Amino acid sequence: MRTLTVVCPVYNEEAVVEAFYSEVSSVLRAQAERWRATVLFVVDRSSDGTLDRLRRIAARDACVRVLALSNRFGQQAALLAGLDHCDSDAVVMMDGDLQHPPAVIPELLAAHERGAEVVYTVREDIPDVPWFKRRSARLFYRLLDRISETPVHEGAADFRLVSRRVVRVFQDQLPERSLFLRGLFNWVGFTTAAVRFRLAPRAAGRTKYSLRRMLDFAVDGVVSFSRVPLRLSLLLGALVAGFDLLVAAGVLGRWLLHGVDPGAPALLALLVVFLCGVQLVFLGIVGEYLGRVLDEVKRRPRYLVDEKINFPS
Repeated sequence: MRTLTVVCPVYNEEAVVEAFYSEVSSVLRAQAERWRATVLFVVDRSSDGTLDRLRRIAARDACVRVLALSNRFGQQAALLAGLDHCDSDAVVMMDGDLQHPPAVIPELLAAHERGAEVVYTVREDIPDVPWFKRRSARLFYRLLDRISETPVHEGAADFRLVSRRVVRVFQDQLPERSLFLRGLFNWVGFTTAAVRFRLAPRAAGRTKYSLRRMLDFAVDGVVSFSRVPLRLSLLLGALVAGFDLLVAAGVLGRWLLHGVDPGAPALLALLVVFLCGVQLVFLGIVGEYLGRVLDEVKRRPRYLVDEKINFPS
């Protein structure tokens, strides 16, 4: 009998957590002949009754574990916390809002049994997903795949299965603070397989990913897996400097050869404003990288645990 843990990060999911538990338990019971399963809910500190509902679920089902974090550390940190508290042969990571259908879990297990150490999923969006979100996500993954040395699959989701071997890599050898798990699982390598799934409508509640959080997530992905923005700043800086020298040579030549007054103050003001704008843009890019370096140097914990329920002593 092999062991399986389903890791589900949740934040303010009081309205849907019971339905998710019911559906995922039904799927796991159908696999009981081959897999002894545990469901691990990681609660990113919520302001509703999510944790209370999970306490009641865990009280009646010993196969449910709850890991309550002390603050809202974000979905990526919650997933990592779940990995750190797993000791099973395989781990399935999925959202607890039923948009990642539990019915896909048997397909992930089948691919793993055929030898895949990482089974990632490729999402097919539904019309309920806003047009802007669909288009921006598609453009982001295409851009990241182009500029990163590590391939990032378009339509990738944080719905995957990983083997115990891969989990140990994250537990013992990857101490990064700026987490972009979709890239890190590709960077780790090993044997992979893909499973396509159709994103389900939200059963209840609303998305917790605001525009700001989506932008932070995108910046983490680019900064973690590409130096192209830094190299681009160097290239564009050189081009701007070259253009500036050409303009200066042209102005000086017209003045010396033809006595044409170019209106130097206006031209100088335009060039100064342009160069200042370029400098500020690339100072911002460098600042993003330095900010990540600062986070790594401070070595704060990526999450803190407030409460554990149904864990072995």
